[in-house]
Amino acid sequence: MAIIAAIEAGGTKFICGIGTEDGKVIERVSIPTTTPEETMGKVIEYFSDKEFDVMGVGSFGPIDPVKGSETYGYITKTPKPYWSDFNMIGELKKHFDVPMEFDTDVNGAALAESWWGAGEGLKNVLYITVGTGIGAGAVVDGKMVQGLTHPEMGHILLKRHKDDKFEGRCPFHKDCLEGIAAGPAIEARWGKKGFELAEVDEVWDMEAYYLAQALVNYILILSPQKIIMGGGVMKQKQLFPKIRKYVQESLNGYVQKKEILEDIDNYIVYPGLGDEAGFVGSIALGKIALEQK
Repeated sequence: MAIIAAIEAGGTKFICGIGTEDGKVIERVSIPTTTPEETMGKVIEYFSDKEFDVMGVGSFGPIDPVKGSETYGYITKTPKPYWSDFNMIGELKKHFDVPMEFDTDVNGAALAESWWGAGEGLKNVLYITVGTGIGAGAVVDGKMVQGLTHPEMGHILLKRHKDDKFEGRCPFHKDCLEGIAAGPAIEARWGKKGFELAEVDEVWDMEAYYLAQALVNYILILSPQKIIMGGGVMKQKQLFPKIRKYVQESLNGYVQKKEILEDIDNYIVYPGLGDEAGFVGSIALGKIALEQK
């Protein structure tokens, strides 16, 4: 069985480890995300004495995952200090002569969930993470969505909640989905971290209103067979029933499928791979590299 080196490059931490082509994790370590020099130095040191056949890298974005592009393998213009225009794959290729697959962490997670998680056996799956930022990946007809670049579903524009006066905190768009519904936006709007507001119903009602609106857009455009929602904010389990209710109300019977009309509890779900979805997503990316080898 082939051995896969996997990197989940997050804005807070890099998870590095080794897995197998059936999605099993052999070992993993966590490295804090600081500067590219410091973080990548530790990543390269970790893998330097490991044996592996291919490498999968799932990264926070925006990135350029399009092979043949001038900036393929780069993290592009990101709000994350120090990381804009960083050639991630170029740096790794200096040290490891193996095939590599590079995509967003959420595209990888969507693929992993469609192979081994809550979307197992389905061809069309959407994975969204709601945490420090908001990102979503899509698998359509069994393949990760990629075109001009990768999907940026965390930055769609939404209708404002009637009681929301918060201006939004996305440095590019102010009040896009990420700007008004990611973890830091909840804290900035209400003055406390999400877990400290667990009992305050209006916080989660507004959050569900925005997230459901986004899901309705994704349902109408991508028609996923399953929507999987992970990330730190989605650990507030009270969000799921509210989101499902708002999705049904907003669609208003327009999509006549029993998954939405009758069985929505099994349509909008928590990741089958739990907190491992992003890291196992990088193993899934490695498996793509293996298939192309």
